[in-house]
Amino acid sequence: MTQLSAALSTDPIQALLADIDVLRQLLERTLREQTTWPLDQLFHEAHRLSEARREGSAEAEQALCGHLSALSPKAATEFTYAFSSYFQAVNIAEKVHRLRRRRHYARQLTVPQPESLLDMVTQLHQAGMTLSGLESLLENLWVEPVFTAHPTEARRRTLLQKQQWIAQRLVERLNPNLTPQEAAGILDNIHMHLSIAWQTESDPDVRPTVDDEHEHVLFFLLEVIYRVVPAFYEELEAAVRQVYGQQAARFTSPALLRFASWVGGDMDGNPNVSAASIRRVLEKQRSEILAHYRGELKALYRELSQSTGRVPISASLSQRIDDYSQRFPERLASIAPRHRGMPYRVMLRLMDARLNATIRDLDDAYPDAKALLDDIQLMADSLEAHKGRHAGLFLIQRLMRRVETFGLHGMTLDVRQDSLVHRRVVGLCLGLDDWLDRTPDERLSVVRRALISADPPRVPNNPEVEQTLAVFHAIRDMRRRHGADAIGPYIISMAQGVEDVLAVLLLAQWAGLGDQNGIPLDVAPLFETIEDLRKGPEVMSALFADSLYQAHLARRNQRQIIMLGYSDSNKDGGFACSRWRIQEAQGAFVETVDGTDVDLILFHGRGGTVSRGGGKTHRAILSSPPGAVRGHLRVTEQGEIINEKFGLRGIAIRTLEQTVSAVALTTAKSPVIDDALRRDVMNCIAQESRRHYRAFVEQPNFMTFFRHATPIDVIERMQIGSRPASRRKMEGIKDLRAIPWVFSWSQNRYLFTGWYGLGHGLQAAMETFGKDYVSQLASDWLFFSNLLDDAEMVLIKADLGIAERYAQLVPESARQLADQLRTAYEHTVAAVFELKGTGSLLEQDRILQRSIRTRNPYLDPVSLLQVDLLARWRAGDRQDETLFRALVITVNAISLGLQNTG
Repeated sequence: MTQLSAALSTDPIQALLADIDVLRQLLERTLREQTTWPLDQLFHEAHRLSEARREGSAEAEQALCGHLSALSPKAATEFTYAFSSYFQAVNIAEKVHRLRRRRHYARQLTVPQPESLLDMVTQLHQAGMTLSGLESLLENLWVEPVFTAHPTEARRRTLLQKQQWIAQRLVERLNPNLTPQEAAGILDNIHMHLSIAWQTESDPDVRPTVDDEHEHVLFFLLEVIYRVVPAFYEELEAAVRQVYGQQAARFTSPALLRFASWVGGDMDGNPNVSAASIRRVLEKQRSEILAHYRGELKALYRELSQSTGRVPISASLSQRIDDYSQRFPERLASIAPRHRGMPYRVMLRLMDARLNATIRDLDDAYPDAKALLDDIQLMADSLEAHKGRHAGLFLIQRLMRRVETFGLHGMTLDVRQDSLVHRRVVGLCLGLDDWLDRTPDERLSVVRRALISADPPRVPNNPEVEQTLAVFHAIRDMRRRHGADAIGPYIISMAQGVEDVLAVLLLAQWAGLGDQNGIPLDVAPLFETIEDLRKGPEVMSALFADSLYQAHLARRNQRQIIMLGYSDSNKDGGFACSRWRIQEAQGAFVETVDGTDVDLILFHGRGGTVSRGGGKTHRAILSSPPGAVRGHLRVTEQGEIINEKFGLRGIAIRTLEQTVSAVALTTAKSPVIDDALRRDVMNCIAQESRRHYRAFVEQPNFMTFFRHATPIDVIERMQIGSRPASRRKMEGIKDLRAIPWVFSWSQNRYLFTGWYGLGHGLQAAMETFGKDYVSQLASDWLFFSNLLDDAEMVLIKADLGIAERYAQLVPESARQLADQLRTAYEHTVAAVFELKGTGSLLEQDRILQRSIRTRNPYLDPVSLLQVDLLARWRAGDRQDETLFRALVITVNAISLGLQNTG
């Protein structure tokens, strides 16, 4: 077994490899103990043969495939579980490696870690920003990750907890003072968790409910984010004091962080989300967050033992204690007599009584988070005034940060619905049978008249009408009960015109959501397809010109949220075209509000994979068009990315600091005049790449190839989410949601959605504008550089040798598409090399390059097994449930191995 010295290696890469080796050895030990056949030997042999295959050995490939084809469905399942466990271990080790690097920077104290809060403050200071300027910048800045229910890496909560424990044990191994016995004990503890995880069914065999998805998201909110929020602010304040010195001694950061969720509110194509789920998840969040506050009050009770005989308290706190003593006499009587001379303890117990009343909806409940913060502030002020800065104030401030962030509602809940649903319901309530046949302008005119007249609707006996109006009733009730921050924007999928936005206001008005101050709801159109992105700025200009909407905006403090869809635009136009059209749309939306007092907030609907907007968030923010980031960032976090970014506390802090620092730097930088020539280059790339992408997917045999060369038939039957795989019934690839579409192409290792068409676009640009100029752009223009870097990551993860094994499952009539894919892949790689002057993918990111290449020999056996199982399952008309179960395990294992797949 690798010993402690390896864990403490001064070479960070060697330390990472040592952690991986330790976990691999512990896993093999687990396999020996937990299985009745030599699975550990087959695991080892499959990896050995896979490496030889990658070095060109046909004999090794034949031997490996022979082993795999001989596996029974049950043995195949066990075999895949072994590799899945390995990938989980590697993913944990890589997260710990990121923590190790963070600790390294924190120790050396000379150069701040890039993209850290200290790095951000240092850059702003060096650029001449004064402390008051920084305070003003931060005062107007906020970042809001929005968690969505797209579990492409679904994991039970208990297994997520075990991953945290294993990571904590790996961090403990960094301690140079461990004794041999302590080091061995840590390894034994890791082995125990690996063994328990092996005995736990990792993948649910029933479709998760909305409540299950909510439980999954709550794990990250309560077990990770809740813990790290105070530490984030403490790090920011320390950075400001370090850079600005004594003048910042009293600096306190304003609240910058918010968190939101779509789970329970995203109705678009999901019949399981409704008014009932909106109410249910918000009630659950309320009870959970209040329980956490009560737990913190209990912990503070143990700490704050100050006695009035030793130190006084403020008069205002004393008055609050007297008030609460009269309101909660039973709780006062329950306090031990020896503790009644300890005023902070008394106050904490009485606050707990009021929190309990809040949970039980009694008269003495806290009406809102502000009232709870007021009590906490009284205690903080009293400690500050009576020498308590180092006697508990720090702990009180941590609770204050949490209440500022999570309120009494936990997370803001967004609501989303398809525009077509609204149109149907409005038509039914107006009693107009030909409503959908009318032109948008005709419908808009009627909707405007209905808003002005405020006449009640003629609600028909129709389930869709009742369900839709019930949602607005739920929004009304939940805002009253949980506060304005409990409900986020109402997002309109497939928004196409002014009518779609005003229809939401009309439905809200009919449901009684409005009051004398108008409709208390931000309405956010979502522009998803290439065409909708192109027309979006025109739609918003017309909307801002509408007098009814102008009045609505005025009552919403001129705040306008616009959501940008990365997934459907990629499915519609391909990777390069999607990225550029979204970049263009951002600039056009900025131009739309320039000269007005509209506070524009662009909401980025990013997914996990590069083709759905994933990638390095920090660089993506920095490359935004001038004015697109105005101190605000709202962005979705989906699927396995939630675990990747928020699975460990140290990683969650790093994620937040990278995001906040990028938003601050982007907001503070001077606008740069856009270069028309480079826009022409990207237009050329986008147009040519889309032309080739559409030509490929519109071939008559494309759907035949897709349905045979990918495991889409498995994914459609998998129980990975509460939402169906399709929404509006359309033809071709439009019938699929973006997630199963991307997920399928990542499974067969083509990763087609993240690169196809790019090579043709790059070649056209080089021919039109010259290689030297386009190469210079690849170096100097951050947007273009990011696009190429993201494409490189996809290209290196793709494996055409494995992918063409899947292509052998395709009927002969469509198999020629595999040749087109290979040609396009090689063309794209060659174009990237030519532009960047490199000879290997990710040549400038050796760590990521090595990580991917190290994973591949472990990933290949699972991919080859999936091909074999697909052939067996389909040959039996997809009836064999044991084969299907084995296939499901391979899908999840490949997802774990590749990462960023959904």
